[in-house]
Amino acid sequence: AWRVHENSIAYCLLVFLRPPPGHSFSLELDTMGQLPARHSSIRVVLECMCSREQLLADTLCFLHHPNDKLLRDRSSSLLRTLCTRSYLDVEKIACWVQLLVRSAWLLLPQSHHCQLTVLPSSRSCRFQLTGTSKVNICTEMIFAVQQ
Repeated sequence: AWRVHENSIAYCLLVFLRPPPGHSFSLELDTMGQLPARHSSIRVVLECMCSREQLLADTLCFLHHPNDKLLRDRSSSLLRTLCTRSYLDVEKIACWVQLLVRSAWLLLPQSHHCQLTVLPSSRSCRFQLTGTSKVNICTEMIFAVQQ
């Protein structure tokens, strides 16, 4: 979605997160056995990748090769970055995406003409671009998973 107001343009982007290979997302049910409408806990679950491993030989199954330290360390590093215990942590995801956007911004030619400001937000990522034209462009990224 987007809107224009005087000297500002606002964009709202819905960003769907996908689990890395060998993992899946599982929405926690409420006490009535129903999916909660908002702010539900999303568990990150290890999945068996043995058939893919045998077929394509492009990955190891984290579930059945627990002794492969390099892959396990890489997987656990990602989980530590984005999760609290075994659950996605939207605040950690927001911080991680903010770091990625800031780093990527510095590599773009536009970074010499526009200023990127990270705006405070704990459950999404909000950025403001200000250029020489004094038009503010605000972008908010809202994270979601799809089951």
